[in-house]
Amino acid sequence: MKKILLLSITILLLTNVQAAYLLIPMDESQKNHLKAYGIAYWVLQQEVEVDWLLNYKGGSFMCQYHDLIEQECVIRGVSYQIIADAQSTAILLEISDPQANMDAVKLHKPPKMAVYSPKNKQPWDDAVTLVLTYAEIPYDVVYDEEVMDGVLPLYDWLHLHHEDFTGQYGKFWARYRNADWYKEDVRINEEVAHKLGFSKVSQCKLAVAKKIRDFTAGGGYLFSMCSAPDSYDVALAAEGIDICDVMYDGDPMDPDAQQRLDYSRCFAFKDFILSTNPYEYEISSIDINPSQRRINPKTDYFSLFEFSAKWDPVPTMLSQNHTQLIKGFMGQTTAFRKIHVKSNVLIMGENKSLDEVRYIHGEYAKGMWTFLAGHDPEDYQHFVGDPVTDLNLFPNSPGYRLILNNVLFPAAKKKKQKT
Repeated sequence: MKKILLLSITILLLTNVQAAYLLIPMDESQKNHLKAYGIAYWVLQQEVEVDWLLNYKGGSFMCQYHDLIEQECVIRGVSYQIIADAQSTAILLEISDPQANMDAVKLHKPPKMAVYSPKNKQPWDDAVTLVLTYAEIPYDVVYDEEVMDGVLPLYDWLHLHHEDFTGQYGKFWARYRNADWYKEDVRINEEVAHKLGFSKVSQCKLAVAKKIRDFTAGGGYLFSMCSAPDSYDVALAAEGIDICDVMYDGDPMDPDAQQRLDYSRCFAFKDFILSTNPYEYEISSIDINPSQRRINPKTDYFSLFEFSAKWDPVPTMLSQNHTQLIKGFMGQTTAFRKIHVKSNVLIMGENKSLDEVRYIHGEYAKGMWTFLAGHDPEDYQHFVGDPVTDLNLFPNSPGYRLILNNVLFPAAKKKKQKT
């Protein structure tokens, strides 16, 4: 009996010694996918490297075991497994098989995050700030004054959401011009523009857009959603052209504006037509108007492309998920027309039956950018004044996972890519 007891203790001690790694699965076994990204970010903050296991159990995370990391997983309600060193080696060996569409990417340090967002209260939420807060990932808020002061190079990652860089205030004039929040928004934007030395808001927004372009060119990572992607490209294409009508800036738009657009300045889009009707809730033909979409909300999905993890690690990281079908969601920009997407842009998600593009990626000089259409992945049609989405109800949201893939991506983007 004594020998059996000693043998049991020895086995227990050996097991504890070998339990050297912590695995966070990201497949259907994960109780809280969104907070799992926050754990990965937190581990990086502790100066511990994280292996992002591309296509292994939904894009799992693995790091060296420490009881503090385990405690943090328990506190945040994140599923995890404690595995022996031999098991981690076996996982990496399985992933390295040339026949397996998997790879391991090392995450080195937590990227410094900035969110471009106005200081005044808006009557809508921002999906990215919602999920960053829920996942407990820290970020700074910057807006026109900070951008023009040159703070962007201090950050690795910048998010733009529900912004109109054309100076037309989101084309809300027709419906909300008498609303207090709209009048306040106009007042503040004009005040900031004048303070920065611009006579018009559109001129200020263009200058900001060019600063963001410089940030990306210098190696920054840009992530945009909703109206930001198309209004950003439209503003760049319209540099030096007045595309704002009298109700926005006090004078008529240039009658030759459409013919003078320079699409070569755009990150993602080409050959689009400006919407010059102030009563139309559109900036350009890039967006597919919801009234033109013939689809039942219950069957509105878009699919993610599958990429080679070993040869295309960047889009693989950005598309990691526990499903390839993502529920569609509307926004001021709901979907990009495929005919307006440049040929060198990588399409990562689309609804082929509707010829809609939803998720795209590209490079600009030394940096990279990703655009995701739609406003809120778990609120199909978010209206002005609607309540904020409670992510406690959607801890496994595939749509919100796409956002968080982009958050962690800069931690690995310096990795030398295969050619």
